[in-house]
Amino acid sequence: MPSLSNSRTQPFPGLVWHPSYVLTSHRFYSPTPPQADDSRRAHSCPALIAPRTGAKMAPSHVLKCCQRVLGWVPVVFIALVVCWSYYAYVLELCIFTIKSTGEKVVYLVIFHLSFVMFVWSYWKTIFAPKAAPSKEFRLSKSDKEIYEREERPEFQQEILKKAAKDLPIYTTTATRAIRYCDRCQLIKPDRCHHCSACDICVLKMDHHCPWVNNCVGFSNYKFFLLFLLYSLLYCLFIAATVLQYFIAFWTNDLEDTHAKFHVLFLFFVAAMFFISILSLFSYHCWLVGKNRSTIEAFRAPSFRNGPDKNGFSLGFRKNLKQVFGDEVKYWIIPIFTSLGDGCSFPTRLVMLDPEQPATSSQNESIRNVGTIQPPSIRPLSESQNRLLGTESQWINGGLEEENATTDERKHVIISMES
Repeated sequence: MPSLSNSRTQPFPGLVWHPSYVLTSHRFYSPTPPQADDSRRAHSCPALIAPRTGAKMAPSHVLKCCQRVLGWVPVVFIALVVCWSYYAYVLELCIFTIKSTGEKVVYLVIFHLSFVMFVWSYWKTIFAPKAAPSKEFRLSKSDKEIYEREERPEFQQEILKKAAKDLPIYTTTATRAIRYCDRCQLIKPDRCHHCSACDICVLKMDHHCPWVNNCVGFSNYKFFLLFLLYSLLYCLFIAATVLQYFIAFWTNDLEDTHAKFHVLFLFFVAAMFFISILSLFSYHCWLVGKNRSTIEAFRAPSFRNGPDKNGFSLGFRKNLKQVFGDEVKYWIIPIFTSLGDGCSFPTRLVMLDPEQPATSSQNESIRNVGTIQPPSIRPLSESQNRLLGTESQWINGGLEEENATTDERKHVIISMES
């Protein structure tokens, strides 16, 4: 059998042939696995591999483009409904149907105020940039290489714990592991989650809303709440002012004109959206009062002491300020005033619910005089990272507090005797 290295038998001149390749039925086969020999074949004949890579990437790229286009369909639908409602209310109702000039002016002024605030908050919710974790939550180049080479999960966790020792994180997975995103390759801050639709980790992620084609999180949660509020007021105002003319058209008290169709459907659409938005807005008001996200309402965050649904609750007023800011005058304006950086959040005493009323009485306080109180539970936000603290550190801390309490008690006794 002639050698394949002979130039007369080579179908591709200039191609360097490897001894492992055998010519069989006009196809090339190699005893080595294709994955292990890809680099060798790519060096010798790039055309053997390039089509396979392109065939894999082309469908995914087309799929992503289709997803991006389809993601704007609900937004376009809402925009068309709002434009039609503006035309139906301003022209068909106020201009052509209402006869009183004073009533027209009042209706138009209030309508445009609610319309502007509704569109403004909706625009901010859609186009607010997503808040992603900062660079300090990404692994260093050396830690990343070690993490990728390591296949054992327990050693991967040791690498993550070492990298997260100076980060302000207090939540873990259900198995008490560091929350790490393999997709974004970063350690997740508290309340941060990966959005599969946006393919990014979002700070304080609440949910991905298809009606705004954006993730609702730390950067636009206030805008989302204001969008619900002003859309609720917008629909309520339209339904309340259109009702009398809806009844008049329905009972044929007004003559049939081209405005009848718009007025009838305007009332139905406004009432339908008002009922649906009211339930959603009420639910998110309850979440703000409890300082929870939609994800945390379904799955409680896990702390050092276990899952705690009220781990971030600081009381109703502080929870409200965390979303809307300290300045009350800016609460109803769609500008960003939320407190914090989105990467770290103050936590409460994990074993104590601050919303439960205190039940201690004067008799209990008198009964406890002269006794050594146990060490109080410390909040999670007291140290840089409570996840990496060992049990011995907590025992030593407890002994130090107990000694300090004993010394204080002795000092009080000496003072009373003197």
